[in-house]
Amino acid sequence: MAETVVQTDHERGAAPAPPPRGRRGRRTVLVASALVVVAAVAVVGALGLGGGGAEEGSSAPPRSGSTVPVTRTTLTERTTVDGQLGYGTEIPLPVKATGTVTWLPAEGTTVGRGGTLLRVDDRPVVLLYGTLPMYRELGLTAVTQQGTGQETGTEQDTQDSGDQGRTDETSGAPDPSGSPAPGGAGAGAGGAGGKLRGMDVLQFESNLATLGYTGFTVDEEFTDLTAHAVERWQKSLGLPRTGTVGIGDVVYSAGKVRIGHAGVRLGSPATDDVLTYTGTSRKVVVNASAAEDSWAVRGAAVTIGLPDGKSVKGEVASVGKSATAPEEGGGEGGSAAPTVPVTITIEDQKSVGRLESAPVTVEYVGRERADVLTVPVAALVALAEGGHGLETADGRFVAVRTGLFADGRVEVSGSAVREGMNVRIPE
Repeated sequence: MAETVVQTDHERGAAPAPPPRGRRGRRTVLVASALVVVAAVAVVGALGLGGGGAEEGSSAPPRSGSTVPVTRTTLTERTTVDGQLGYGTEIPLPVKATGTVTWLPAEGTTVGRGGTLLRVDDRPVVLLYGTLPMYRELGLTAVTQQGTGQETGTEQDTQDSGDQGRTDETSGAPDPSGSPAPGGAGAGAGGAGGKLRGMDVLQFESNLATLGYTGFTVDEEFTDLTAHAVERWQKSLGLPRTGTVGIGDVVYSAGKVRIGHAGVRLGSPATDDVLTYTGTSRKVVVNASAAEDSWAVRGAAVTIGLPDGKSVKGEVASVGKSATAPEEGGGEGGSAAPTVPVTITIEDQKSVGRLESAPVTVEYVGRERADVLTVPVAALVALAEGGHGLETADGRFVAVRTGLFADGRVEVSGSAVREGMNVRIPE
């Protein structure tokens, strides 16, 4: 019986049949195409180029970063300049005494009313308070001998008991003030009826009375009673009791003075620059740029920064009227701008502590914008179309106009900006 043998192609050594045409090739093409589409979508999404992305109100996925509200406040621009703490510029004492300087005070000494500024020919030159300088001799005999500086009066201390009951020699009537008219003295310059009169007399008598030498009427007339008070004052100073005040015996100032440096040595002749002085209050002097001194207005408030980090309040007291050229080689490239001196006073002297001289900083208000919308400067973003904008919490960008920058914030405005809206600070 014959067997039927079935052989496979493999057993017969025949080549295997090829797969269906195009199946694997199509699968490879589809995978590659899908990858290209995914990449393209990712690029479009990242660039914000998807459909409708340019329309107002569209948003992109929010970026990381904190959000802050738009706030309404007052922005103040502050500028800091360098200054020098001290007692101000030293000026010469208006000493009119002539002779040899026999004593000088130590630099830094404070002298008040009635104190001795220096000694000339071993005579004290006394400080009194006032604004009118000593320009003539004061006394009963000074009417006819103005400004001689000589002590021509007679000793009055021997006549204390003979003042009462005298009569005015020009009229024969009793003098109501009890003050004798100088014998033979007529109505000289500054006087009437033989008595010296003037505002300088009032100024001197006010000082004399304040020092405790009273017994006369404080007015514009130098009387015999004034002369007696002068004699008692002279006795306390160790001077001859003449009752006459020489032109070089007194120096006037507005208040206490602090002695500066001496312009001469002991034994030298007294000159105009024999001694300098300043006030006793510490102040700050700023050499402000003449082109940027609009802040320096008398009465303007400033903040003074001390070397120890503390701050004290100050006030502009005066501004120089003449600009000073910078020293040769000053500034960058030797092109520093001319400056004007600005003097700043400190009302609370205790707040300065014991400092007498030190470099300080002075902070002043430049510009100020009240009741404006502001955001931190870091919230600003640059827009592709130019200008600045803000990113809202939901990822939108709104254009804004910027104004004053100060204290890390910036003034913003625009139709899409409102108080309280949250904006993002990019990381």
